[in-house]
Amino acid sequence: MVQTVQVAVLGAPAVGKTSIIRQFVAHEFHEGYIPTEHRELHRATAVLSERMYELIILDLPNMPCYPGTAGQDCLDPQFWGLRNTKVFILVFDICNPESFHHVKQLRQQILDSASKPPLIVVVGNKRDQQKHRFALRHGLSVLVKKNWKCGYLECSARNNWHILLLFKELLISMSARGRRTTSSICLQGALHRERCSIM
Repeated sequence: MVQTVQVAVLGAPAVGKTSIIRQFVAHEFHEGYIPTEHRELHRATAVLSERMYELIILDLPNMPCYPGTAGQDCLDPQFWGLRNTKVFILVFDICNPESFHHVKQLRQQILDSASKPPLIVVVGNKRDQQKHRFALRHGLSVLVKKNWKCGYLECSARNNWHILLLFKELLISMSARGRRTTSSICLQGALHRERCSIM
């Protein structure tokens, strides 16, 4: 049986949301910044521990704030279905503190509008520009995991570094969450023995 999972990838402009998705789905990276202007759906099939998942990945244009009510996401067709999403990847640029602040606000808005706690993974992109980062990885990781109760991972869409791991850990956290009632998630390799392949 195939389990369908809808994942919304959100964050400030120019943090690499589309690049992460394209690297995962098509193994391609485009230099230069082209803003996402229209809602795009990407599909991928993944197998994790002999279970098959169909991932429907939402790539949305810049969203200054998360739609707080069902009526708000109905007003703009680009955001239809966003409030039904239970899995979020919130992306920031490790060299841009404002993009991290944007993720912090999005996370709170998502939690404020959700009836059940969603699965949220915070992703620091552009790890290939490590020497320009605004804060140490350990500090950000502790803040996100301990205070925000979200998963945390860093990646580089340009170098295809940790892109597959991101989606693998997302699926592991999802299946682990389904086996327990607590809202906390374990990310960053707690279950590395699990096998994941993309089809």
